[in-house]
Amino acid sequence: MHAGKKLKKALAGKGLLVTPGVYDMISARIADGLGFSALYMTGFGVSATLGLPDAGLASYTEMVERVQQICENTTTPLICDADTGFGGLLNVERTVRGYERAGAAAIQIEDQVFPKRCGHTPGRRVVPIDEMVKKLQVAAASRSSADFLLIARTDARTSHGLDEALKRAEAYAQAGADILFIESPESEAEMARIGRHFDLPLLANMADGGRTPILPKQRLEELGYKLAIFPATGLLAATKALQRVYGVLKEEGSSHKLGSELLGFAELCSLVGFEHVWEFEKRWSA
Repeated sequence: MHAGKKLKKALAGKGLLVTPGVYDMISARIADGLGFSALYMTGFGVSATLGLPDAGLASYTEMVERVQQICENTTTPLICDADTGFGGLLNVERTVRGYERAGAAAIQIEDQVFPKRCGHTPGRRVVPIDEMVKKLQVAAASRSSADFLLIARTDARTSHGLDEALKRAEAYAQAGADILFIESPESEAEMARIGRHFDLPLLANMADGGRTPILPKQRLEELGYKLAIFPATGLLAATKALQRVYGVLKEEGSSHKLGSELLGFAELCSLVGFEHVWEFEKRWSA
């Protein structure tokens, strides 16, 4: 079954799909084992693992390789950030085909000027509506299956206001988007207005520390959202934990005080797949 068909089925069910941000195979495997209906491959997080800010610096090749790695080693439908499509219309065609071939359930494309910026940082600019509409039309024509879902994101709210963002989302829906993503609403009232405006599934970006209020699941459902991504939550938690334990190592010169804060070594071996190695060696070793 196409991964997108699984995601469509989940979207057709009741309630909000809570979707954690994953960025490498450790985060993806942990989330995959917890029973979420979908995972979200965050461009911010993947860029961070490459030592880069989320500013259009990660390439198509780097991103699609991560899509393939995660999809090959998990079973939960994966929604994948594709920034602006990595260039012009031919790039969008290549990106859509590559992400779908790699196993993604859905691709997210935004209307920012290249080089893009993280959606909750300053300096974002958007392309003309017609340019983004054409990208979405190309994206829809490039997928091999209609089950591969297109998420259209607009970043117009911050610089041009909510009315412009709503206008753009309407145009993107007509161009073939399956899910709409209006980035960076700045109040619960704005989120309510977005929720009343559309019939297509709506995505809420719960970016910890960002411009949009973090709301409880029930409230997001009441406001009309069907999907909530938490792109940075896991990365922020992991980074905080690393700062803590590395700080203790620097001060103490040892990890002897950290036992209760560490995952068991056997658990990590299991997470990364050592059972297969051991079973393989048992079967095939001389």
